[in-house]
Amino acid sequence: MYNSMKRISLICSFLFMLLLSVQAQQAKYVFYFIGDGMGVNQVQGTEMYLSELKGEIGITPLLFTQFPYATMATTFSATNGVTDSAAAGTALATGNKTKNGALGVTKDLTEVGSVATWAKANGYRVGVSSSVSIDHATPAAFYAHQGSRSSYYNIGLDLIEANFDFYAASDFLDPTNEKAKDGKTYESLYDLTQKAGFTLARGYKDYLKKAKKAEKMILFQTEKASEKDRSAIPYAIDRQKGDMTLAEITRAGINFLSKDLSKGFFLMVEGGKIDWAGHSNDAATNFREVVDLDEAIKVAYEFYAQHPDETLIVVTADHETGGISIGNGSYNLNLQALKSQKMSEGEFTRVVNGLRAKYKNQVPWEAIQKALKEHFGFWDSVQLSDKQEARLKAVYDKSFGNQPVNLEKTLYSQDEPISSEAKRILNSIANVGWTSGGHSAGYVPVYAIGANAELFQGRMDNTEIPVKIAEAAGYQH
Repeated sequence: MYNSMKRISLICSFLFMLLLSVQAQQAKYVFYFIGDGMGVNQVQGTEMYLSELKGEIGITPLLFTQFPYATMATTFSATNGVTDSAAAGTALATGNKTKNGALGVTKDLTEVGSVATWAKANGYRVGVSSSVSIDHATPAAFYAHQGSRSSYYNIGLDLIEANFDFYAASDFLDPTNEKAKDGKTYESLYDLTQKAGFTLARGYKDYLKKAKKAEKMILFQTEKASEKDRSAIPYAIDRQKGDMTLAEITRAGINFLSKDLSKGFFLMVEGGKIDWAGHSNDAATNFREVVDLDEAIKVAYEFYAQHPDETLIVVTADHETGGISIGNGSYNLNLQALKSQKMSEGEFTRVVNGLRAKYKNQVPWEAIQKALKEHFGFWDSVQLSDKQEARLKAVYDKSFGNQPVNLEKTLYSQDEPISSEAKRILNSIANVGWTSGGHSAGYVPVYAIGANAELFQGRMDNTEIPVKIAEAAGYQH
């Protein structure tokens, strides 16, 4: 009898310890980083570029590529072999395939919850953030339910309905529903969020002033920055003093969600402009955006280092953009040439626009040469062949003649022909190639570290990632 009781006692103790072990292993703090448009070659190209800057051939690892678990995922949508960001975002958020253009719904428009809503339902504090607008496809997939990703005002209403603790991005794209064009007056999303109990901070410094007393927070860039471009915070390559950064957004998210650490939290952070630079085929800007995402991940890693047994960090992408190739036929790379580009293609367009205004559209070739030398290193750190210089001069002659200028259009920008040609020439000199200005169906990388990170192994589909996060954290859904 005694031995039987002792055996039962030991078994109960073992089961109790096992239960404690399982509970301890659950991820109490979850970071979900999404590099929009960040395929495997965007990552590899960035690491090889960083090595070339040191005069080496090889890779200089980013922080997130050193995580102990690394695999790759497929990205096709329910209706297309090549996904868009809405369908891919929905897959990464909800674990469901949907049609291109749809958010938070299946292809028959049935609403589905996301890993963020599962976290909230399980008592965790929740944040959703991005370097682009908060109503853009990827962040919206975590809280919205819309058949069209361009229903920006309605997405904003869904943001309020989701009632997460923390949102951060550049701004709302359509805060008063001007897109409706129906003659009706709609209440501003700024007013509606305030009525719903959100505190709006404009810039990181303003966040620091308001965060302590705020129950729920929306962090946007300054009004001045939004007047220039409300659709996104500036590219890393274009950043000026005072511009909000993705690392600041991440730090603010951690700070705000940590108000009550006992609850645990879920924070999604999107590096949204890797994709934009991919659509523009702007390699120098693209690689710097990948580095910028890594800088944000370093902020999360600081938190992980303090709570290693309870924190999970997952890094992935929604799709690849541009079909980038690291090499264009030669067995050599010259990625270091990209360091001579000091601004994005779009920002150089603004420089050219300024020259047009200064010279009343009669811009001398010498002024264009000076600008190209200053911002692309041409005729200085980057030597041009006669053929390459002739290409630039031909574009100049055509676009600065007395005829309408045909801007070069990509998904998120319209650029001066001379700016686009300079970018193409520098890409060629660096031996970087691009397949298109759109998305591709290439694999995307998946990296993980921390509590239950071992779940992220073997080839995956994007729909598996949020389900595995929920499993790692113990979210019931």
